[in-house]
Amino acid sequence: MSRIGNKPITVPEGVDIKIEGKHITVKGPKGTLERDIHNNISLEMEGNEIKVTRINDEPFNRSLHGLTRTLINNMIIGVVHEYSRELQINGVGYRVQKQGNNLNMSLGYSHPVIFEAPQGITFDVPNPNTIIVKGIDKELVGQTAAEIRTKRPPEVYRGKGIKYAEEVIRRKEGKTGK
Repeated sequence: MSRIGNKPITVPEGVDIKIEGKHITVKGPKGTLERDIHNNISLEMEGNEIKVTRINDEPFNRSLHGLTRTLINNMIIGVVHEYSRELQINGVGYRVQKQGNNLNMSLGYSHPVIFEAPQGITFDVPNPNTIIVKGIDKELVGQTAAEIRTKRPPEVYRGKGIKYAEEVIRRKEGKTGK
């Protein structure tokens, strides 16, 4: 029994959902998202609720059941409220500037690092050491934040680099600490 997969998804007001075979389209005030559903999963719309069912209890289908329900729920939440992910830049001389839709980052390299925004993603730079990645697609927001973080991951000796706002970097003692 999938506890997550069996819960019905409640559709809020202002969200329009179209289910055409194995393709779902979610349209809301922030935008539109589309996704193809696996053939072993079926969707049923009853009033303002969506039910996700699977064809049998094979392990592969059981794993898809909860996943599909969560992906559809994230689509509905995304078109109503935007997802965001905050990154912090630590280090002397490390900073970020917004140039149009792109980020211009100084990360201790001999050249500035330019990061272009993917389609559907916007950046907000409230101060030179903070980046906020926003968008309606939760997967794309997380992937974009991860790609920005790989430009200079945090290091454990001085704590320099790009890290998530909620991330805690465990500091190590250097050679002279003994």
